[in-house]
Amino acid sequence: MKKMSFLLVALLLLATVGAGCITSTDTSTTQGPPETRGPPEDKGYGAGASPEGTMVNVSAYPAQNLSQDEIEAILYMREEEKLARDVYLTLYNKTGLPIFSNIANSEQTHMDMVLELIEKYNLTDPVAGMGIGEFNSTEMQELYEKLVAQGSESEVEALKVGALIEEIDIKDLDEWLKRTDNEDIKAVFESLRSGSENHLRAFTRLLQNRYGVTYTPQVLSEEEYKSIVG
Repeated sequence: MKKMSFLLVALLLLATVGAGCITSTDTSTTQGPPETRGPPEDKGYGAGASPEGTMVNVSAYPAQNLSQDEIEAILYMREEEKLARDVYLTLYNKTGLPIFSNIANSEQTHMDMVLELIEKYNLTDPVAGMGIGEFNSTEMQELYEKLVAQGSESEVEALKVGALIEEIDIKDLDEWLKRTDNEDIKAVFESLRSGSENHLRAFTRLLQNRYGVTYTPQVLSEEEYKSIVG
């Protein structure tokens, strides 16, 4: 799958440039002074839902015929959102950073919204009954393991993995949104994209404020990245 190849390339880029972005030698324990230290939890996460903080009501939209692209988009994003949730839960257990627990909760909301689309259109859930770190696709399974290995190196690397995942989500959602005209799919995907922007800001802000690390975008262009993080 093209997107999977793209994810793996992005991961390799992250690993390659990682060392050059770190300005603190002890990344697992270093914290800045109170006036520069970023909060462990960013209030701008959002639930990845509507601006009011609630889930998109999929049933409020009329059912429309699905194209093959739209079916693929729904199933793909269900698994990709699970990837994000599972990586964050695993990295929270390894680092203890609250940001991972909080954003994992948001990713669960993302998964639930996509599941509503799956149920509405009588599709088969690709991750039904699967536990943390278990995936339907071999590529996604391998990516999960690579991301967790990368993020387990230090708190800084864990946060970089988080930022990379959100970049990938934004890029993929932009691609899928160009290929759908269904109102309910667009509403859900635009909501997911808004959540991913919040998460990207949270990860990169914590990297900068607490660890003195300036994150370099791996997937988005510099212009796209700056338009999101400011």
